Amino acid sequence: MEEIWDRREFLAYALTLTAMPSTAGKVSAASQIQPGSLKVVCVGGHPDDPESGCGGTLSLYGAAGHKVTVIYLTRGERGIPGTSLDEAAKIRTAEAEAACRLMGAKAVFAGQIDGTTELTRARVEEMAKLVDAEAPDVVFTHWPLDTHLDHQIASLLTVRAWLARSRRFPLYFFEVDLGAQTMGFAPTQYVDIAKSRETKKRALFAHKSQDGERIYRDYHQAMEDFRGREARVTAAEAFVLLPGAQGAQKLPGTSF
Repeated sequence: MEEIWDRREFLAYALTLTAMPSTAGKVSAASQIQPGSLKVVCVGGHPDDPESGCGGTLSLYGAAGHKVTVIYLTRGERGIPGTSLDEAAKIRTAEAEAACRLMGAKAVFAGQIDGTTELTRARVEEMAKLVDAEAPDVVFTHWPLDTHLDHQIASLLTVRAWLARSRRFPLYFFEVDLGAQTMGFAPTQYVDIAKSRETKKRALFAHKSQDGERIYRDYHQAMEDFRGREARVTAAEAFVLLPGAQGAQKLPGTSF
């Protein structure tokens, strides 16, 4: 009997074309995935957070031709000491847009201000509308136990948007700086980013105002190496799937 695959089922196999060799029994279904068939959204607190936490995974989706949107909660207004909020926002907006182009993604800005982000019903509805506009098949955001309040709020706004929209998409949490910011993170899935690691690095390095090269060298490279050892690959990004999403599947590249 011929098997019929819907769009949600494709999600479980979408990255096997680029992330890892597949051992799944339905490999033929993966080959039927067309460029642009999946819609991926990532919500981060500031420019450079999505790139740091899951830039390799987003780049794999982008390279496969899928639609990737990065929603930045703020423009990083307080991220350049000695610079006005407006000037810092201009600089960091340009850096985020450059990074997204490298990852094959579109940048969207939620309009909150770095350091004064809010978690209110009105802000939840704003985030829900931004996410709805992308009609996502999968969403990524910060792990909510984080020392940075903006990271926490970005995560909780996304969770509330997920709840408000009847859990229509699988929601995955990423880490940004294990131990120093991200706390108590115990991965449930991994993605092999060996093929996209250089793209991720270029995207992170696009954030020149944040000294992206040093941050990568001192923090994220070690984290990718560590997660890679856990997953038995060269380099990996790690995720936690929030249970309960409609049609949720394991993220491709997580079964070793």
